[in-house]
Amino acid sequence: MDQLSQQEELKELVKSFPAQSGVYLMRDTEGTIIYVGKAKSLVNRVKSYFMGGRDVKTQLLVRRIHSIEFIVTDNQYEALLLENNLIKEHRPRFNILLKDGKSYPLIRLTKEEFPRVFKTRRVIEDGSEYFGPFPNIRHLDLYLELAEKLFPLRKCRGPLRRRKEPCLYYHLGKCQAPCVGKVDVEGYRKHVLKVRNLLSGRTAGLLKDLNAQMQAASAEWKFEAAAGLRDTIKALEELAEAQKIIDLNPDQRDYIALASEGNHATFVVLQMRGGKLLGRDLFQTEIYSGEEEAFEEFLVSYYTSRAVPAEAIYLSLPIELENAGRFLREKSPTIELTVPEGGRHQAILRMAKENAWIDLKKRLETGGNAHALIELKRVLSLEKMPHRIEGFDIAQLDGTNPVASLISFWNGSPDRKNYRKFHIKSLQGAIDDFQSIKEAVARRYSRLLNENKDLPDLILIDGGKGQVNAAFSVLETLGLKIPVVGLAKREEEIFLPHTSDPVLLPRGSPALRVLQAVRDETHRFATGFNQLLRSKQLKLTTLESVPGIGEKRSRALLKEFGSLEALASADASEIALRGGVPESVAETVHTYLVDRENRERSVSRLKRTRRSGFSGE
Repeated sequence: MDQLSQQEELKELVKSFPAQSGVYLMRDTEGTIIYVGKAKSLVNRVKSYFMGGRDVKTQLLVRRIHSIEFIVTDNQYEALLLENNLIKEHRPRFNILLKDGKSYPLIRLTKEEFPRVFKTRRVIEDGSEYFGPFPNIRHLDLYLELAEKLFPLRKCRGPLRRRKEPCLYYHLGKCQAPCVGKVDVEGYRKHVLKVRNLLSGRTAGLLKDLNAQMQAASAEWKFEAAAGLRDTIKALEELAEAQKIIDLNPDQRDYIALASEGNHATFVVLQMRGGKLLGRDLFQTEIYSGEEEAFEEFLVSYYTSRAVPAEAIYLSLPIELENAGRFLREKSPTIELTVPEGGRHQAILRMAKENAWIDLKKRLETGGNAHALIELKRVLSLEKMPHRIEGFDIAQLDGTNPVASLISFWNGSPDRKNYRKFHIKSLQGAIDDFQSIKEAVARRYSRLLNENKDLPDLILIDGGKGQVNAAFSVLETLGLKIPVVGLAKREEEIFLPHTSDPVLLPRGSPALRVLQAVRDETHRFATGFNQLLRSKQLKLTTLESVPGIGEKRSRALLKEFGSLEALASADASEIALRGGVPESVAETVHTYLVDRENRERSVSRLKRTRRSGFSGE
C-alpha cells in the first residue's frame, strides 16, 4: 500500500475514535511506538494530524505512522500521567526525550539512619537529597573534600553494619565510626545538618567559626593548623563565589526556559535556593508538537524524578497549567507556577533563556549539516546516513607524474586528520585518469580492510561516468559495497555507477552543497599537493643544472639546507662541509646561485621601471 492510501485509511479509522479524553499511540511499519500523545478529545486531536497546513515536524511524524491505537481515561489529568508513564516506558523517537546536555554529576545525601554523601549521576526516588548539578567538577570535589574534612560521614555502602573494630577511615579522622557506637544517632544528625547547610550554600556561620579558629591557632603558634584552616576558608570562599548571589529571598524557586528552532529544543532550569543560584540543569531534545505541549511534557517528565521547589516555578512561556499544575501541586501543595512580567524574577528567567539559546545555537551550528545529509541519503537511495564521505581527485605535474588526493568529511565538515596523498606508481609517469583512480581507491581500501578500520559511508570522485565506473570496479573486486558517485564540474551532474542518466539537484539543494564542498576540497588538496611537487621539482632542476651536481647531490643539499635561499646564503666552505661535496663543486654551486639571485633582482628592477613609465639608457 502506498503512503497516500495508507494515510487515507488512517483518516477513516480516526473518525471512529471517541470524543473522550485519553492517550493515543502511533506505531510505524515495524510496530514500534514512535509517538505517544494525550487529548481532551481523542477524535479531534488525532484527526488534526491529517489536516492540511501541517508544519514540517508533523509531516515527518505522519509519514511514518502505520497504525494508531488509543486508551480512554476518565479525565485529562489521568491522560497526562498515563502519557508520561508510556513515554518513559517506550521512549518514542518523536516524543520529548530529555538528554542531559552535559551529563553533569550531582551530590547525593542519602535518606538513611546514618546517611552518606557522595557523587552520582543517577537520581533515585528514595527520599535522598540531591545537590547540583555541577558543571565545574572541581567545585563538586571541593564540596566533598570539605564535608569529609569538617563533618565526616560514613563511607561504607548500604545499611550500617555493626563491627567490632572501626575501619581505617576512623583512624584517619574521616569517619565518626557509628558502626562501633563512637557516635549516636543524634550526634551524627548534627553533622548531617552541617553537611546539608554546606551543600545548600549556607556557609556564613561556618566561615566565621573557621576564621576565629585560624586566628586562635595562629596566636598559639600552631602555624600548620592555621595554614590548614586558611586553605579550608579559601575553598569555602571559592565555592561561595561560584554560587552567584541573586537576591536575599530565602524561597526555593526554579526558573525554566525553552529555546526552540525547528524541531530542536533546549530546556534550561536554574535552581534558586536560599537566595543563591545553586545549579543549572540543561536538557537537549527534539519536539514534534507545539511549544506549549512540549513544555507541559517537560514539566511532568523533569519533576517525576526531582523534588518540586516549595515556593515557585517561573516559566518562560504561558501554557495551560491545569494538568501540569495539578501534578506539581500533588508533590508541593504551595507551589506557584507563573510567567513573571517584570522585576528580579524576569531578570533571572532572562538568564535561563540566554543559556538555552546559547546551547541551541551551538547545536544548530555543529549539527547544521544534518538536514543536508538526510536529503543526500534520500536522493542517492543510500542504506544509511553518509556520516563519513571520502573524496578522490587526480592531478598531474606538467602532464606527467600523476598524484591522487584523498580527503575525508565527517557529518558534512572536513576531517583533515584523515586526508591522504598518493603518488601513482603503476603508470611509470604516464597519464591515465581511470587507472590512477583505480590505483588510489585500491590502495586506500585494501589498507583499511587489512587494518580492520572503519570504511566510509559514501565515496565521491571528482569526475564523470568513466572515473566513477573505474572506482566501482575496484570496490567490486575488493568485495566492498560502498556507494560511489561522481560530481562533474560543468553542470554539477551527479553520476552513479553504470547509469547513463545523471542525477540533477537544484542549485540551492543542501545535499548538493555537501557534495560540492567535498569535491572542491579534494581539488584544493590535490592542487596544493601538485604545487608542492612542482616546487620541489623546480629546486631539483635548478641545482641539477650546476656542473658536477646530479639528482642525488641535489636532494642531499636541499635536505641539509632546507631551501635554495638558505643554500645561496651559505659560503662555499659551509656548502662543502655540510653538503659533503668537494670544495671545487661547492664553489661552483655558490657562484651559480649568487649569479641566479642577481639576475632575478635585475629582472625585477627592470619590470618595476617599465611599470613606472621610464626606460633605461
